[in-house]
Amino acid sequence: MSDDKKSDVIRVGSRKSELAMTQTKHVIQCLQKIYPKKEFEIVTMNTKGDKILDKSLPKIGEKSLFTEELELALENGRVNFVVHSLKDLPTTLPAGMALGAILKREDPRDAVVMSKKHKDKKTLASLPKDSVIGTSSLRRTAQLSRNYPHLKIENIRGNLNTRLKKLDDENGPYAAIILAAAGLKRMGWENRMSQLLEPEEALYAVGQGALGVECRESDWEIRSLLEPLFDLETTLRCVCERSFLKTLGGGCSAPVAVSSSLKKNELTITGAVWSLDGQTLIIDTLQSKFYLPDDDGEPPRKCPYQEPRLYCSIVPTKVSSVSLFAAEQLGMKLANSLIKKNALDVMSQARKEVLESK
Repeated sequence: MSDDKKSDVIRVGSRKSELAMTQTKHVIQCLQKIYPKKEFEIVTMNTKGDKILDKSLPKIGEKSLFTEELELALENGRVNFVVHSLKDLPTTLPAGMALGAILKREDPRDAVVMSKKHKDKKTLASLPKDSVIGTSSLRRTAQLSRNYPHLKIENIRGNLNTRLKKLDDENGPYAAIILAAAGLKRMGWENRMSQLLEPEEALYAVGQGALGVECRESDWEIRSLLEPLFDLETTLRCVCERSFLKTLGGGCSAPVAVSSSLKKNELTITGAVWSLDGQTLIIDTLQSKFYLPDDDGEPPRKCPYQEPRLYCSIVPTKVSSVSLFAAEQLGMKLANSLIKKNALDVMSQARKEVLESK
């Protein structure tokens, strides 16, 4: 391939895990349907979160565990854009970076995957007392501890394949593990899911089930390329969720979770904060009406003289800035409602307990 030809190739950053590669290839396939003459190349790398497997995520205590190396490659021009699970992305990206697309959301719920020795069990409630459930998430740990006190919750790390392998080990401790349904569905492993946890049982992580495509904010060519991938409903819900988390100042070091929906132009979001043992719960639900143009309506116009601001690092493209602002404000309002109920004290105590634990 000539140097000129090589320079036309669009380089896409991805983690090396099978799930990350599957998600990256999905985004590329979507783009190739729109731009059949474009050529894409995947550039893979390991992140800090992939390398440190002997500690729970909250105890590592750093942001951007699964994104820092990818963003460095984006910053220095090694790649043109990066595909992420949106739940892995901090609510504020590094300076100069932006989310150039949010794709249509897959199922955001958590799924229960049973071990072979408990394949006859279909729900967490049916498992014997003191059965061990694996998860690396404080959010899941707190909710499971609250809703299923007869079970034991233990940490499990590794990518999707690694955790399933640990579960399938006949000598392993796990009766079941909790995973994001979206990842299992994207891998074609729906048959491994024994139970889907409804929001009444387990709220999900901010952005869970959605894919975000990160690019350089100043790269207008790539931003234009990515713009058709934006999904209106998913974008509004995720802006609201990310605004909620950003206002709280939460992350993987505190049990914070959400659920959201957009029906008949009304956006509804539930947000909650727990103590580590799940016994303290602060929760609220808010709604707001939105004006959403018809699909065949004229797209929002952009001011040619001023770069529009980002909304939780998301660029306003196909989605109206007015709607994005309203979604952002709703998330902030929900967070402030929880803050008035002492959510920050609960989160602070949870972080302290994580750091002090062995």
